Amino acid sequence: MFAPDSKTWFITGASRGFGRLWTEAALERGDRVAATARDRATLDSLTERYGDAVLPLPLDVTDRAAVGSAVDHAVERFGRLDVVVNNAGYGLFGMVEELTEPELRDQVETNFFGTVWVTQAVLPVLRAQQSGHILQVTSEGGVRAYPGIGAYHASKWAVEGLSDSLAQEVAAFGIHVTAVEPGPYATEFAESRSLRTTEPHPDYDGVREATAGEWVLGDPEATAEAILTLVDAETPPQRLVLGHTLPEIEEIYAERLRVWREWAPVTRAAFGTRVVPGAA
Repeated sequence: MFAPDSKTWFITGASRGFGRLWTEAALERGDRVAATARDRATLDSLTERYGDAVLPLPLDVTDRAAVGSAVDHAVERFGRLDVVVNNAGYGLFGMVEELTEPELRDQVETNFFGTVWVTQAVLPVLRAQQSGHILQVTSEGGVRAYPGIGAYHASKWAVEGLSDSLAQEVAAFGIHVTAVEPGPYATEFAESRSLRTTEPHPDYDGVREATAGEWVLGDPEATAEAILTLVDAETPPQRLVLGHTLPEIEEIYAERLRVWREWAPVTRAAFGTRVVPGAA
């Protein structure tokens, strides 16, 4: 039996990294999880350890029909969904000029459209419940950008914009939306399964060298308690940065504000005036 206040989660990309850690954190405290991964076998150890509390599901989030089926299975098994974590995705490293159309489309299909398909599939369930919390894992790459990761940033910034609109659309139904923005962590993100690279153009070697360097990586296990605190909050934030990058993000936004204000006269002059007949 599960505690009356236990939560039911639907987590994509639960085979490794943040998805695996947050799945285990939820299960450890007595919650139930529909855990999805491209390879269902990677979830076997979860069922061995947690039994009926976990529902392992094979899922490629780019397959819209499969997403709907997975959500249906989760609701049929657990009866409801309280927390939905859109975590599945990968990184594509390469300069914008180096990107091929298939590489760019595949990146957006997984990171953006996969998130859209899951979101659309769970919304009827959450609306009927008049409750729920959707966590969109965008990373710090959803609010800032580095050279050489333009396609990844484009996919994550798109999720941020989508989520801003979504949060306003579903608030009346008791549904919360949070963009979770982790900085660099020592996850499997840098492994070949989670990272792809374009064919490098030699003219950009200098850019690559100038931006290469060591990253200060956080301990991914430290994020588990933060996520549990987030989903238990009565009024969760619309954005949550994880890790040590908040001061850098604050500097970026402060600089944007400075430039916008510096150019404010041009901004205002570009508006002009026009009299619209019948307007109040």
